[in-house]
Amino acid sequence: MSDAPEVPVAPEVRQPTVTPVRVVIALCLVAPFVAMLWVSSYAKVDPAFIGIPFFYWYQMLWVLISTALTMVAYQLWQRDQRARKAHAAHQEGASR
Repeated sequence: MSDAPEVPVAPEVRQPTVTPVRVVIALCLVAPFVAMLWVSSYAKVDPAFIGIPFFYWYQMLWVLISTALTMVAYQLWQRDQRARKAHAAHQEGASR
């Protein structure tokens, strides 16, 4: 046994699984489902848009909104993953 003092090892700091960014991602992905499953909110004819009943143009509008929300969620996810990898690399470098 040596009399050399032990070098303390820094505890591994884990990032939380649920973060505000991930909550926003979940909301972006859940919103279209809620909008489409709440049928009583759009099961009507008026207001018509260029002769198209509300029931139809509302659903078509949600196709575009869903696309935009999915793109936003994907971009946020990519940014979150890059930040987590950078954080992990920084923690690994600091523990050496």
